[in-house]
Amino acid sequence: MQKKKNWKDFEQVFNENGINKLYHFTDRDNLESIIKNGGLYSWKDCEDKGITIVKPGGGDLSRSLDKRDGLEYYARLSFVPDHPMMFVAMDDGRISNPVVLEINIEVALWEDSLYADRNMTKNGANVGNTLNDLKSIHFNIFKGHRYFDMDDEDKMYYKAEVLVKNFIPLKYITNIGNFGVPIPAQPKALQIKIPYTAQITRNTPTAFIFLVDHSVSMEQKTTLYGEEMTMAEAAARIVNNQINELVLRCVKMGDTRHYYDIAVVGYGEKAYSGWQGELEGRDFVSPEELKNNPFTKIITRKETRTRKGIQIKEVEQVQWVSARYDGNWTHYHKAFDYARHLLEGWMKDHYDKDCYPPTVIHITDGEFNHATKEIVMQKANELKAMFTNDGNVILFNIHFTSKTNGNSVACPIDKDELNGNLYAEALFDFSSLLPERYNNDIARCLNDNRIGRHVAMGVNADATTLIKLMDIGTPTNISQNQ
Repeated sequence: MQKKKNWKDFEQVFNENGINKLYHFTDRDNLESIIKNGGLYSWKDCEDKGITIVKPGGGDLSRSLDKRDGLEYYARLSFVPDHPMMFVAMDDGRISNPVVLEINIEVALWEDSLYADRNMTKNGANVGNTLNDLKSIHFNIFKGHRYFDMDDEDKMYYKAEVLVKNFIPLKYITNIGNFGVPIPAQPKALQIKIPYTAQITRNTPTAFIFLVDHSVSMEQKTTLYGEEMTMAEAAARIVNNQINELVLRCVKMGDTRHYYDIAVVGYGEKAYSGWQGELEGRDFVSPEELKNNPFTKIITRKETRTRKGIQIKEVEQVQWVSARYDGNWTHYHKAFDYARHLLEGWMKDHYDKDCYPPTVIHITDGEFNHATKEIVMQKANELKAMFTNDGNVILFNIHFTSKTNGNSVACPIDKDELNGNLYAEALFDFSSLLPERYNNDIARCLNDNRIGRHVAMGVNADATTLIKLMDIGTPTNISQNQ
């Protein structure tokens, strides 16, 4: 591509401001088309060439504004990986499993490339191709700031853009090889790598985070295997049992292998580490640490397979997490923030690996408070937007109830199944769209053999359903040899 005549002056501006790459968000389902067609086209070029965008990031309004301003033949790039429009596209349901493509900064030096100091279609936007247009961008906004924590007057400048005319060839998408999709020498026929199929090994681990509601309403009584207890106690026992199952899967030939990291987060008014005993205050811990540091052991009831079938027996079980119901509020947003903070560090350590994506399982008995649905949705989307090469973070939201309820819904495919329950619809929106690999477990646990993609949620789930959803939410595809 032809560069601007004074491109070195433009390059100097980028260097002085620490800008060495640009970003473009899309849905994982669009990667096949991008690779098959040799790169990233503007939406209008796709339209002209008959290229179908499976899940477009922009809506009808965005496209009409592009046409109004004569910018429909430009691919839009941002200076930040967490562009707020990505979350808008998630809210609107246009994309569900976002990935962020990293683009070589060289494309910004091309002769026809433009610069906008905010969203290019907004009133007052400065859009042009000169050095002064580039310098009008507020580069300081991108350093150490998160959009949703900014003052309103600064937010517009966080959406500054680089506009590239027509097409960005595949070779300039520097992380396109990180998503497990084979890239042929001449992209035409393509063998697609199916997401959420990575083997879990010690070199490519995954992670599980359990978010557990500790609000006062969890003091209500429920029944677990015929034993009456508080909902907090039932949730703690179910989580402890699931953790124990995960640890047992890691024991090979007497060795407890590090196949995944596990965290438990309790929350009410605040969010905090839920571990007890020697692990108190820790965040992620390894299976070996869990095996070597039980908090206590209790006699509890459990379904056990016998020659006579499945029976409920009293067994001794290890506990790492205790029941709590001392929280005055149910702050989903703080729990989601805590999980995001944990995963930011985990993702940095595993960014370039083909790791099965982390799973977050959220158990609550009530509606969120002290935050609007829009704020909670944003926090949930920030979690779901995180990804490994193999797929996006899976977020389960499970509403736990004290008694069996005829209105219970687990892993719905369509929002209509919720019968207008506004709280259930909010959980539906907060939760991940599950890949089809989960359908076998859903069929096994819930007798739901429907074809389609289920949503990772449950509402009015009693203890039995909660156990089944926990089983569905903790799949492990462990390599037997690594």
